[in-house]
Parts: sequence; structure tokens; C-alpha cells
Amino acid sequence: MRIKHFLLIGIVACFPFMLSANPIKDLLERIEPGASGRFIVQLEKNEGKDFFELDQKGDKVVIRGNTYVNIATGLNWYLKYYAGIHLSWNNMQAHLPASLPKVARPERHETDLTLRYDFNYCTYSYTMAFWDWNRWEKEIDWMALHGINLPLAAVGQECVWRNMLIKLGYTKEEINRFIAGPAFLAWWAMNNLEGWGGPNPDSWYTQQEALQKKILKRMREYGIEPVLPGYSGMVPHDANKKLGLNVTEPELWNGFTRPAFLLPTDSRFAEIAALYYDEQKKLFGKANYYSMDPFHECENAGSIDFDAAGKAVLKAMHEVNPKAVWVVQGWTENPRPEMIKNLKNGDLLILDLFSECRPMWGIPSIWKREKGYEQHDWLFCLLENFGGNVGLHGRFDQLLNNFYLTKNNPLAAHLKGIGLTMEGSENNPVMFELMCELPWRPEKITKEAWLKDYLFARYGTRDEKIERAWTILANGIYNCPFGNNQQGPHESIFCGRPGLNNFQVSSWSKMENYYDPTSTEAAARLMLEVADKYRGNNNFEYDLVDIVRQSLSDRGRIVYNQTIADFKSFDKRSFARHSQEFLNLLLAQDRLLATRSEFRVGRWINQARSLGTTNEEKDLYEWNARVQITTWGNRTCADEGGLRDYAHKEWNGILKDFYYKRWAAYWNVLQDVLDGKPMVNLDYYAMEEPWTLMHNTYASQAEGDCIDTARSVFNSAFPLNQ
Repeated sequence: MRIKHFLLIGIVACFPFMLSANPIKDLLERIEPGASGRFIVQLEKNEGKDFFELDQKGDKVVIRGNTYVNIATGLNWYLKYYAGIHLSWNNMQAHLPASLPKVARPERHETDLTLRYDFNYCTYSYTMAFWDWNRWEKEIDWMALHGINLPLAAVGQECVWRNMLIKLGYTKEEINRFIAGPAFLAWWAMNNLEGWGGPNPDSWYTQQEALQKKILKRMREYGIEPVLPGYSGMVPHDANKKLGLNVTEPELWNGFTRPAFLLPTDSRFAEIAALYYDEQKKLFGKANYYSMDPFHECENAGSIDFDAAGKAVLKAMHEVNPKAVWVVQGWTENPRPEMIKNLKNGDLLILDLFSECRPMWGIPSIWKREKGYEQHDWLFCLLENFGGNVGLHGRFDQLLNNFYLTKNNPLAAHLKGIGLTMEGSENNPVMFELMCELPWRPEKITKEAWLKDYLFARYGTRDEKIERAWTILANGIYNCPFGNNQQGPHESIFCGRPGLNNFQVSSWSKMENYYDPTSTEAAARLMLEVADKYRGNNNFEYDLVDIVRQSLSDRGRIVYNQTIADFKSFDKRSFARHSQEFLNLLLAQDRLLATRSEFRVGRWINQARSLGTTNEEKDLYEWNARVQITTWGNRTCADEGGLRDYAHKEWNGILKDFYYKRWAAYWNVLQDVLDGKPMVNLDYYAMEEPWTLMHNTYASQAEGDCIDTARSVFNSAFPLNQ
């Protein structure tokens, strides 16, 4: 008995993972009940590189890896490239074939890019503001399947702040004026604004604390390292009066009053930082990575001692965990070179936030840093999306080119992995799939070869017409070229505030034409030709609606320009015809998008309302949801600050009830001018704000047959004899 006792202790010491539940078994059961019995999962130690391996034992598929996340990545690889099953954000379940395709010979993939990051602070507001545990559970599974092992974990950070501010003597009312509402927490956390969208009820803090604890527990079961928000000096703008602190003068950010910044060299910085980390530790424990972005988009930072500030921020973090790494965004001026020059390798992990377009790490770009990040570790990141806007978009060639330029590049000597840093998620799955595979593919791939295999994984079959459609897209709208620095997708003309020279919708999009707008029509036509064969195929039906949506949006831009030309030519008959065609296209778009829940404003609004425990709370959360995607701020911030329509959404419901009304009013004004009446300047904010205050019901669930509707609206928009 004594020998057996010591033997058991030895086994447990060598293989502690044997005592914990196998998260891959649970993942498989969530994908399809009973699926875990059809796979053999083997966790193996491996020094150095991460790996996964596919193999066969009898009628069971074997998946090996050195971490559970890498095993999940191997499972995803098998499902895609053997079984033709692609699990995506809108469908994390599958029906596996009765007989699993066999792995004829062992297939092994390795990578030395061992850190794979996920999320932008903005993602937490533009996409995830109203997620519950059910949605978060799916997202964590998605992360594991895509190799993510280092996500930002920002849920509930407002709970830490509330507790800290109470300890500092702030009243509940003062805290409510400081912490932002659910749809605007990201910009509060990034030092951009105070209080907008609040005040949050007590129940909000209770449920977010509980949610974050569930999220962290599941992440740690997988072996995923959460990146917790750290402390770098943010304080309420009146902290100089309330607490007697030496803070920066409050600034404005697009019309909002910004929080103040407590200089890290201040004698009380260490005290307040310690209080923050102590409250965080009580709620959510310690982390090995902390995210901090001091001086983010800060214009008046000239007098700050950046070197001293960097050292103080790092010292405060190391007081809670001496081994912790500071995660910082590479964005515009940040991280300030003076702040990081005297920090040693291993202290920092820098997210090169927009590597596919404006890399800062040293290759040609408008944000190029001649010496890269020098001694510091960094990640090559895909930003892809700003504002969570709807639209097909990608940079196939530039992403691949920039990624492969890191190979054997001296400025990339400290590259440690990749990151997904989108402002909005749940869009353009093709680009995120490619990005997540790049670390695991040692050979240089072409987009043409990769795309063919992706389409098999996506739809479960190989189809020549589908391949032709996607080749058109991959060479056009998904191939935004070098030198085009636009922020995210080509924006829908339907969502813009009307005017005589409409082009971009948001103030910062930097849009430039780079693809033939009729190319999306050609791709949509090919998809529709084979659509009946794919009825019930979730991925195909989603992509069909998205591609047809894009073709209608592009057609709308053409018709808009024709209508403006008619007005300027004083062609009243053509103006009436084209302006009506434009409005008809907008309403057709609304009908099309009703057929998929992902493109319904009701899904977003009802997510928000579902988190409220009283009607008053539900109304507050709905107001947050409505404002964020329309005016964003009050009149000053929307108009003078330029924030309106930044997070615009080409969604069912809002198209008909919000965007249509703006365009109909504008065309009426121009028609009046053609009829000899004076030009009237419309007050758009006065038209927009009432919608943000409404509580009319929008359904979340899809309505109508998406294929039939797509074909109908497409044929109306693109008659063959036009």
C-alpha cells in the first residue's frame, strides 16, 4: 500500500492535468452530443514549439497537442479539411458524418508563434457590450478552436473601478457620473470619456462580476491566459479637487470631457495603483498579462516624463505579479519610444495593431518605425474592422505579403505571435480564418490555393461556380491594396447622412475606390445560380445574403451618383426616376437582411434589453444600443465631434426606420429645388435623436426564405436587360 501511495503521488506530480476535466471532451459535446466518444485526445509535453498532430486509431480520430488550445486547433483543422465542417460565430454546432473521414497518415503542424491574442477594447463595446454567458461560452470555444491563448478579458473592469473609487471616498452619485454605460465602456476604459451612457444600476455590476468569473474560469480550464486591464493613471477629471492629486489638465475628446491622468511620477501613484490591483485581485485574481495604454490618443503630453512614467507603470504592475508582462497597443504615437526605451526585453508585449495595413514594426507604411520596437516582444495583428461596420472587406495580398516579410527580418527578431484586434467582430470570417491559420503553415501559401480549401471547409463541398464567385471577391473587394489606408469596409451609401457629395459615412474612414462595384454583382449572380443546391447550409446562406447585400450597396452608390448628376443637370424626370430607384434599393436591402438574424437590429437591441432586470434598466440598455450605432453622442459630439454614424450598421429595421427617412427627406428637398423652391438645410440630428429614444419592438429572429428573397431583390436591382 505504501509503494502504491508513493507511486500515485509521483504520477500526479508528473501529470497534474490528469486530475482536471478534459475541456476538449466538453467542447466536442457542445459541438455535437456524443462526439467526444469518436475522438482520442492526447495531451503531450513538448519543449519549445507549439504543435498539434492528427492521427488515426481504429475508427477514431486521434488529436495530439502540447496544450488544450493547440488540441482544439487541431480539432478545428480536422473538421475543416477532412470533414468539410466550418464552425463560425453564428453556428458553433455541427452534424458530424456517420463515419468520420480517416486520417490516412499522421499530419503534424508546429509553430514558434506561441502567443496568439484576441480583441480590441472596442470589440467589447461594438460587438460584445450585451453578451450573456451563453454567447461568451461559444466565443471561448471559438477562440480555442482558432488557437487563441491570450485574449483581453475586460468584462467587469468597471466593478474593480467602482470598488476602488468607494475606497477613495467617492459617493455613488460621483461614481455614476464617471463610469460609462454598457455600450461605451471601451472608450471610458481608454481614457476618452466619462459617464456617457450611464448611470449603471447596481444590478449591472452584480451580473458583470459574475459573468467575468465564469469567463475566467472557462479560459483557465483551456489553459488560456487572460489579459486583465491594468492601471496606468486614469482618474476622474476632478481628482485634483476631490483627492488633491497632481493630474493633467482635462481635455476634450470629440466633445466629451476626458478623465484626467495621474502622473506616474506623482507620490500617490503607487498607492492608487496598489489599491486598484488589490480590488481587482479580490474579484478576479492575479494575471500574468496586464493591458495598459497610457497617453492613448493624448494630444497634450509634451511635458510628461515618459521614461519615468513607463518605469512607474511597470513597477506598480510588478508589485502585484513580478513575472507579469505589460501588454500595450501599437497605435499612432503609442507606445511612446521614450516610455519604453529603458525597459528590458520581456517587460512588454506590443500589439502591432494594424499590421495588415499600417504596420509600425519596420516595413513600409505611413506609420513605419525605423527601428521597429527594438528590444521588445511584439505581435503581428489584424485589425480588419472599425466601428463594427457591415461590409465585405479584406487585404488578402497585403496581409500575406506583410506577414511573410517578417520571416528572417532583423526587425522581427522579437516577433512572438499574432493577434486579432478588430473593433467589431462577427464579420468577414474568411479573413479571420486565414489570419488564425498563418502561424500553423510553415510553407508560403497563395491566396488562390488557400481559398479553394477554405471554400471546401466553409461549405463542405467543392463547387466551380462558388470558386469563381470568391475569386472575383478575393481579387476585388477583399484585396484592398497597399497605399489605401481606409479604416475598414467600403461603407454603404445607404447609411450616410445625405448630401451632394456623399462618399464616406464616418468621419475617419479614409475611403478610396479600389474595386469595380459591378464585381460584387457578378459574384452575387454566380452564388445565386447554385443557391438551390445549398438550401439549409448555414454558412452558404449567410455568405449569400452578405454578398447580395454588398452588391445592392454597391448598386446604391452608382444610383446615388446618377441621381446627383440628374439634379445638377436639372433633369427632373431622370431625378425622380433615379431617386425612387435609390429608395427602392434601400427598402429591398431591408427586406433581404430580415432573412438572417445576424443582420437584424432587433438582435442587437434585444440582447441589450435582455440584460435588464427592470423596465427602467431595459430602457437604459436599449438607449445605449440605439445611440451607439447612430448619433454615438449628444448633438455636440455627434456633429462637431464627428462621431455620428461611426458605428453605423446596414441592418434590417434601422434601414427602413432610420436611414430611409433621412434619404427620403433629402430627395424631397432636392425635388423642391428643381421645382423652384429655395434649398433647405436639414437638421439631421433632430431627425435622428427621436429614434434613439424609442422603444418600438424589433424581432431578433429571421423572417422569410433567404435564398428566395435574395434572388427576388437581386433580380429587381439588376434586371438582365438593363
